[in-house]
Amino acid sequence: MTDRGSAPSRFYLTTPIYYVNARPHLGHAYSTIACDALARRKRAMGVETWFLTGTDEHGQKIERSAKLAGCSPQEFADKISGEFRGLWDRLGLTYDDFIRTTEPRHVHRVQRLFATLRDKGYIYKGSYTGQYCVSDEAYVDGPPGAICPDCGRATETVNEENYFFKLSAFERKLLEFYDENPGFVEPESTRREVISFVRGGLKDLSVSRTTFDWGIPVPGDEKHVVYVWLDALANYITALGYGSDDPQDQEKFRKFWPADLHLIGKEISRFHCVYWPAFLMAAGLPLPRKVFANGWLLFDQGKMSKSRGNIVRAETVAEVLGADALRYFLLREIPFGQDGNFSFDALVQRYNADLANGYGNLVSRVVNMVHKYFGGVMPEAGAETQAETALRASAGRAMAAFGPVFDQLNFSEALKSLWALVAETDGYLTANAPWKKPPDRSEADHAALQARVLATAAEAIRIITALAYPIAPDAAAKVWRQLGQGELADAAKNNFLNHLAWGGLKPGTKFGEPAPLFPRAEKDAVERMQKLEEENQRSAVEAASNASAQAAMASPEVKAPTEAKPAQKTAAAAEPPAPKFAEAPAPKAAATVAAAEPVPAEATAAASAEPQYIAIDDLAKVDLRVAQILVAERIPKADKLLRLEVDLGYEKRQILAGIAQYYEPEKLIGRKIVIVANLAPRKMRGLESNGMLLAASLEGGAPVLAGFLEEVPLGARLK
Repeated sequence: MTDRGSAPSRFYLTTPIYYVNARPHLGHAYSTIACDALARRKRAMGVETWFLTGTDEHGQKIERSAKLAGCSPQEFADKISGEFRGLWDRLGLTYDDFIRTTEPRHVHRVQRLFATLRDKGYIYKGSYTGQYCVSDEAYVDGPPGAICPDCGRATETVNEENYFFKLSAFERKLLEFYDENPGFVEPESTRREVISFVRGGLKDLSVSRTTFDWGIPVPGDEKHVVYVWLDALANYITALGYGSDDPQDQEKFRKFWPADLHLIGKEISRFHCVYWPAFLMAAGLPLPRKVFANGWLLFDQGKMSKSRGNIVRAETVAEVLGADALRYFLLREIPFGQDGNFSFDALVQRYNADLANGYGNLVSRVVNMVHKYFGGVMPEAGAETQAETALRASAGRAMAAFGPVFDQLNFSEALKSLWALVAETDGYLTANAPWKKPPDRSEADHAALQARVLATAAEAIRIITALAYPIAPDAAAKVWRQLGQGELADAAKNNFLNHLAWGGLKPGTKFGEPAPLFPRAEKDAVERMQKLEEENQRSAVEAASNASAQAAMASPEVKAPTEAKPAQKTAAAAEPPAPKFAEAPAPKAAATVAAAEPVPAEATAAASAEPQYIAIDDLAKVDLRVAQILVAERIPKADKLLRLEVDLGYEKRQILAGIAQYYEPEKLIGRKIVIVANLAPRKMRGLESNGMLLAASLEGGAPVLAGFLEEVPLGARLK
């Protein structure tokens, strides 16, 4: 990172602020844990550090989610934001500030930023007609129904008066800035994508909306609300005090801005690396020193996200294995900046190998032997042999190498090298076997060996523990006490990493009582975590279904309409009510999923043969949900495929279905159907399909979509 010249050493880092459309999951925790590890190390080195996180609470998607939940947008935001903050506190994250974009301090300062940009001539009034992705709160070039390039969902057509930011005026300036500051965007793959996007040409950006009102009013023209991304990005400066008249706020802003590091998910790199620098340039403010885009956590073959139904809660891992196990796995297993796979099996394997059998077992052996052979007092090591010299040299190399690699956000490599020292210390201990006295060794010689080996191993553990502290703070604190070093929190406040050196564990130090660090995970650990996730998913579905039902009963729109509403809606349009349909013809064969491709003949034959039974646990894995078709259209050059946009109550999805030969698209709009909601995403004809329709297969292969006679809330799960 760039230093601040002669100024005192300070460091400002931020997570993205998380959108409150859903509860926090492991993907959110990943970014925040990485920032926490960096903040802990910086503080322990005497660097004045400010660590910011928070929640993004405005926008059309929040307004719609709140309506479906039967509450106000503010109530909805309060609940989800509280869950984020509660989880961060449960995980022991050491953020200095938690910004909410609905807070008065943020609202007033965003209005001041907007007014500044307008006064400087970078904002003007116009109108926008085009496509908008509600899921990403992003404008998209393309025809009606165009697919969002970021999330793969269908866009909506909007036509409204807007204020525009002169983004086109910054194309050359941004390219020059990227060239002059090659470390501004990392990793390199993200840097190339950002530069390619800017070189493709920048258009002026709409920075206000008028078709809904859940946002910050534009100063002086309150029928407009500030575009959610201008609102959200500004949090990095409003939380520090930008736009405040309070001298203390102004001083904090001068002290910590520009940010040393914005840590973000790679899917929002365009907003942070193009729009945000342009806003700052226009306002005359310094730009952040680095934006680092971490990769995605992949689970069940896809990015962890609520829409795919493949999320894992951080609480689940913390409850079964502890927060340190989660922190260590995420930062060790996955090279930061790349996509990485998460699985409970890999987590348990890494936990047992590195933490339980590795570091934890090493600490337990040494501390217990010091208590057993020396009454819990650190012995005098005596003269070194070649073995002790070698281990001390290895510890020195670890201390020299760990910090620079860690500060480059290469957490995985830093931990790999540190755990090599764990393995070497364990090997040293085993090779010298202080617990085993050969018959030809005198008592005095054996006591000297025990003292030398245990003192050397304990000192190596102290070095390992100090370096591991930012990653496994709870375990490190326990070990620090067991080594008789007092409270690690106090050591961190006294900048102990700045003067870490071999020899800090003095003879005569009284060790604390041994205590287990990482009990070995038994075979049922994976099953316990899976069960917790299944229970959580059932609870979430029931809550969503109840909320949808309550919202439906409270709404005058539950009455059956005489005709279906059109598929395309403006941003302000209400959700389409559910029309009634006549009973479908009775099927003559088993129910099947309406696939996007024809069913093979052998599969049809198998359906009429002997039944192939499945276990109830297998059936429970299929997540069937009630959805409503909002958009239905044919796909060019695909005779059998229809592109559908369906509403699940808690979200909207795009699904491709092979029913074009049997159903006219316009007659499907408004129809309630059943979908397989947890099917892995699949691409066909360049479009992503997120689920499958459920249908009965009649003789001749014609599908009949499953439906309902009664009113059923969207998102309800079939059991």
